[in-house]
Amino acid sequence: MTLKRSRRTVLTIAGLGVAFSAAQAQGRNSSTLDEAAAPGQNYAKAEFRLWYPADAGTLRATLVLVPGSNGDGRPEAEDPVWQDFAVKHKLALVGCHFTDKPHQQNFIEEYAAASQGSGQALLDSLAKLAGRAGHPELATAPLLLWGMSAGGEFNYEFVAWKPERVVAFVVNKGGIYYTALAPRAARDVPGMLFVGGKDLEFRTNTIVGLFAVNRRAGALWALAEEPGVAHVVGRSRDVATIFFEDVLALRMSDKSLRALTEKSGFLGDLKPNYPTAWLPTERVARAWQAMETEQPF
Repeated sequence: MTLKRSRRTVLTIAGLGVAFSAAQAQGRNSSTLDEAAAPGQNYAKAEFRLWYPADAGTLRATLVLVPGSNGDGRPEAEDPVWQDFAVKHKLALVGCHFTDKPHQQNFIEEYAAASQGSGQALLDSLAKLAGRAGHPELATAPLLLWGMSAGGEFNYEFVAWKPERVVAFVVNKGGIYYTALAPRAARDVPGMLFVGGKDLEFRTNTIVGLFAVNRRAGALWALAEEPGVAHVVGRSRDVATIFFEDVLALRMSDKSLRALTEKSGFLGDLKPNYPTAWLPTERVARAWQAMETEQPF
């Protein structure tokens, strides 16, 4: 496996020297608010928890946390790792709780189809929370999307629906997706698609297929495999925080999100005759390679 600058200059890979540690969030000057949307076309519940550092001034973006199938991700907004990240980068956190209406094929999360109502429920609730929090900028602030399993499915479909709103996104070991080839604007949003080497084969094959068809069409995405894990988070959050941090620095501006290009990043060669992974910075590329080869960061 090799890493290359997109201009095809080969890099020598050394140790990462990258660490991310959680600060103690207890007692931090912060605020938490809850909001819920009425049942919609493709969901029964859409409930949200906003957390934000109270002394941060204007908040730059919102990190959206979406858990696995029908799970309650609101407590994730109180996770000290995410809070530490939010304080460092002047972000709000929103933990999500989506549930499906009863239906026969309950292994298919219908709420993951963000364009069918659940995505709008998130945006409408963000606007309400922005007003309640006294942070009107959050009504239109760009989003970072983190999710596990069905949460990653929602993230992918949200990007396909509203790419102009997203700084970067993560797909993480989900299984059911509604969109194959994402729109061009969605392919321009930096993404990282995680699979577990010991996860169910159908999940891995689905995500690999999504990556392959979109990367061939120029998507600024990476496929990231953690060989030793199954259907768990593993080290994906550690890689994602590095990825989010570097993309924030590259894309955030005062007026709009900056566009990135293929040539601005690095390429990871997964194997011969296979789409390369696109990685925004050398630091992200090193973290990606460490995960792929089961080496320490």
